[in-house]
Amino acid sequence: MRIIIVGAGEVGFHIARRLTAENKDVVVIDRNQEVLTRVAERLDVETVLGSGSSPKALEQAGIKNAQILLAVTDSDEINLIACTFGNIFAPDLVKVARIRNSEYTDYQDILARDLLKIDIAINPEEEVIGSIERLMGAPGAAEISEFSDVNIKLVGIWIRSETNLAGLNLAELKQRIGVSGFIVAAIIREEKTIIPSGANRIQPGDMVYFVCAQKDLNTVLKAFGKSTRAQHKVLIIGGGNIGYRLARNLEQKKGMHVKIMDSDRQRCDFLAENLQRTIVLRGDGTDQNLLKQENVGDMDVVASLTGDEENNVLCSLLTKSLGAKLSITRINKFAYMPLMRAIGLEHIVSPRLSAANSILRYVRQGTVISSISIKEEAEALEVIAQPDTHLVDTPIKDLDFPKGAIVLCLIRGQEVIIPTGDTVIHPGDRVMILTVSRNISEVERALLKT
Repeated sequence: MRIIIVGAGEVGFHIARRLTAENKDVVVIDRNQEVLTRVAERLDVETVLGSGSSPKALEQAGIKNAQILLAVTDSDEINLIACTFGNIFAPDLVKVARIRNSEYTDYQDILARDLLKIDIAINPEEEVIGSIERLMGAPGAAEISEFSDVNIKLVGIWIRSETNLAGLNLAELKQRIGVSGFIVAAIIREEKTIIPSGANRIQPGDMVYFVCAQKDLNTVLKAFGKSTRAQHKVLIIGGGNIGYRLARNLEQKKGMHVKIMDSDRQRCDFLAENLQRTIVLRGDGTDQNLLKQENVGDMDVVASLTGDEENNVLCSLLTKSLGAKLSITRINKFAYMPLMRAIGLEHIVSPRLSAANSILRYVRQGTVISSISIKEEAEALEVIAQPDTHLVDTPIKDLDFPKGAIVLCLIRGQEVIIPTGDTVIHPGDRVMILTVSRNISEVERALLKT
């Protein structure tokens, strides 16, 4: 599979690194030679110097023989023009564009269906807002994602030393949780991903990812000693596009009391004019006296969402020290993310990472209908079992999957089934498969095998 990535910034580089780890044939286009040199030195990819809006650069990248075009520069216009030429050169090409400007995203259906035939337009800001709202719905979780059926969740939680579940193996853990549709998908321990068996034990400091139904989520979180209390009082620090859109969404929900803070007078005027029930405050989120005056310790959620990530870190540390129940921090640079928990920040959102993960969902082959990344080392794939493939009518223990790939669960009608080695998948079942990233191509081939 040949994939062309337009843009070698943080998003493009992250996607290229993930795809080369899967042995995909990747070409990266960028007009900055220094950036391309960095990519070429660190990744096994082809590079083309030029603009993604240049038909000559796209031809040089081999667009006529490519299967997927990912336009992920910081310029919406370049991304749209790249997709336009992609449509001309290769009408069957799958085109995915990163688009942030609401003037374009408000007309996404027209762009996708009528004008440019873009398959998917990804708005990083909307992806982040979705992540924040999911975290607010399950405040005990560090990460929470949805498969195509929003009733099935993939949840990541940190294991603290005081939990009475630490030290249990996974078989004992499942019995203690007491929910039939619960399974541990992966364990992150000291930045290493463990694809677990029943004998693995959870330890303090682990990040445990599990799959469960939405109806069982609170039960599972309570068993882990995590908060499930409702969130009503929210302070948003930073009135930019993300903060504004989040406030607009939250004030539509019954019982929500929302405040938004920004240091810019003109932006505060805009917020006051365009928000209906949100209290607008002018001030600095690192001003301790102002935060105390606004009773930040009584807040259920404080989301630090300014465009300055160092400022966001300071705001979150300060509001957490003042008693805020849940502090959510916006981070842009991928390199900062592993450091956040070391300084006490567990709930991180990133527009760039959200965009990269969303885009990666659309490069999967076969019958994959959704995918969720677990750190950078594993991925949970959701597939529809087709009647003419090797996936069905074969015991799971006999499936031709590589080492490091496991079937997590099946959804058959309304039933969530945690399989054994003897379970047989039926045509039409939705199957959740966890695999380490390096084996994704092999899993894709196994799903297509007849």
